[in-house]
Amino acid sequence: MKGIEAENVTAGYDDLAAVRNITFSVDRGEVVSLLGPNGAGKTTLMLSLAGELPLMSGVVRFLGNPATGPLHQRAREGLAFVPEGRSVVSGLTVADNLRLGRGGIDAAVAIFPELKGLLIRPAGLLSGGEQQMLVLGRALGSEPKALLVDELSLGLAPRVVVRLMAAIRNAASETGVAALLVEQQIERAFQVSDRWFILRRGEITANGSRSDGLSAVVEAYSSELPDEAN
Repeated sequence: MKGIEAENVTAGYDDLAAVRNITFSVDRGEVVSLLGPNGAGKTTLMLSLAGELPLMSGVVRFLGNPATGPLHQRAREGLAFVPEGRSVVSGLTVADNLRLGRGGIDAAVAIFPELKGLLIRPAGLLSGGEQQMLVLGRALGSEPKALLVDELSLGLAPRVVVRLMAAIRNAASETGVAALLVEQQIERAFQVSDRWFILRRGEITANGSRSDGLSAVVEAYSSELPDEAN
């Protein structure tokens, strides 16, 4: 069953399209990585899928049904969105941040036991890795049907990234969530993904699956970089 679908999606800001004619899908129980250099349009696409940015054209479907409402409506229908950056309420405790989610405290702590000893601490005093565990635990604790994650590993230690990625993989395998992951660390993304797409200048230019091997992803990614690298 399809969890997330984009059909000929074009989106952007004012009259400028940042992504054009994007078509792909993510099945339930599947992790798909969206790769590409900075400025490729990855975040724009994620915001469009989440309902935070209106479409210029095309259709987004959630569980087979057209998704036309804003993010809060899609969240009620089972969509979880982890945006780029640390989306915690700094002045609230970890426990209160978790209460803002639909799953509550126990569900998040079951996914990340590390949070148990941090419940009374203000979220703004957590390390970057702890904050991302909080954010992802809050999202996964609600047992979403679809999950959008934008640059979860940015600036984090490798061991924390492994922990976060494993939680996404486990959720897909165990609960059937359809997970779309924007990630800069190609090898880390490949290790947990079933399929991958490469976005360049607002268009999908390559795609493949785990069976193609890591070298195929690296080669496809590198071949798309000359105009934009560094």
